[in-house]
Amino acid sequence: MLKIYNTLTQKKEEFKSIVPNKIGMYVCGMTVYDYCHMGHARTMVAFDVIVRYLRASGYEVNYVCNITDIDDKIIHRANENKESFEKLTARFIEALEEDMRALYVLPPSWQPRATAHIEEMQVIINALLEQDIAYLGGNGDVYYDVSTFPHYGALSHRHLDQLQSGIRVEVAEAKRNPLDFVLWKAAKPAEPAWASPWGQGRPGWHIECSAMSMKGLGEHFDIHGGGFDLIFPHHENEIAQSEAANHQTFANYWMHVGFLQINKEKMSKSLGNFFTIRDVLKQYSPEVLRYFILTSHYRSPLNYSEEALENAKTALTRLYIALRDSDCLEEKSEGVDSVWQKRFTEAMDDDFNTSEALAVLFDLAREMNRINVEDKEKASELGQQLKALANILGLLQQPPAVFLKEAILQQAGLDTTQVESLIQQRHEARAAKNWALADQIREELTRLGVVIEDNKAGGTRWR
Repeated sequence: MLKIYNTLTQKKEEFKSIVPNKIGMYVCGMTVYDYCHMGHARTMVAFDVIVRYLRASGYEVNYVCNITDIDDKIIHRANENKESFEKLTARFIEALEEDMRALYVLPPSWQPRATAHIEEMQVIINALLEQDIAYLGGNGDVYYDVSTFPHYGALSHRHLDQLQSGIRVEVAEAKRNPLDFVLWKAAKPAEPAWASPWGQGRPGWHIECSAMSMKGLGEHFDIHGGGFDLIFPHHENEIAQSEAANHQTFANYWMHVGFLQINKEKMSKSLGNFFTIRDVLKQYSPEVLRYFILTSHYRSPLNYSEEALENAKTALTRLYIALRDSDCLEEKSEGVDSVWQKRFTEAMDDDFNTSEALAVLFDLAREMNRINVEDKEKASELGQQLKALANILGLLQQPPAVFLKEAILQQAGLDTTQVESLIQQRHEARAAKNWALADQIREELTRLGVVIEDNKAGGTRWR
């Protein structure tokens, strides 16, 4: 029985899809004005694993993850760079896709861009205006009147009075109260703008996600997700505008990924304490980053450090060594041993508890190591099961030899050509019975951190 923690109710709930065996899921994606940092990686990997598991459990998942390609930050950065916002966003969309591929994040079912759905946004805004839920301000902006929505604050579990008392900014002259949020922004000089019934302008951020999620999933769908920082005001505002426009529940389950922290402080671009994915990949393999992210439950804070990444690399290497030693060539998707499958499923059914699921993989790897010498066939069978379960987490995606070689090369600052050249020289020395030279080369490889293993057929493998 799959249980999901619902931010809206603050408890784990048995998951029931609106349509049997089908799931509609929307996740707020990236605002593309810079390279993605590790905090973004955590959110995208977390939901990638959730989608993988739901599909492995037999659900047909329609996964929509948007791209915000117009907002204040994008306009500001484009102006700084003296380039069009289209050119800026195109460059960083390409970078986003490169980063996601590197981290083995599968592409969503649909990845809409905000600028392609201006018309849908205007339809929602017009519906709100017709109901007097939205109003046109004196500055030409269109605002949502928060006081008209009685459930405002339900997602963040704060009452309207509490939210108003916590507002630190003064009410803009065009607003009726501080919590009212903009649905449409009137055009300003040198800013991109679209025609609308209320004049030239562009959409507010919150309305973008309502329009794209409805376009991809309908007015009522199963799961809405994003980072913890989106609960308020973004997701709170999405609920208010969507439910007021459609007169029905927007999403049944709300899921939020915890912060990635540095020294117990949220990693973010605004704080300047972030590491881009591509910078971290210069030191660590993509799977190490992915493993590190999965060591903590998706809702819990995760502290970023080199020590944590080194521990992740060591742990992942252990799994790859077990897989290599089992001589397993392919995963076994059918007939997985019930003990391991049951434990893995229990962990993932408990609100996608990846840390417990990883523990199952290590217990399986230990069993493989224990029986490898005495029962190669059984070890290989367990190896197939290990690959099948790890694949649901997006791990063990490479041939063991490839991962292990890359890991040691990266650590030692070597390349494959250099190592294999030394091994070939050792082969030639052994063939010429120059044992002293062969031993000298072996010692050099050991010094570099390379372990070589000769087999009876005269070949050599290394890690």
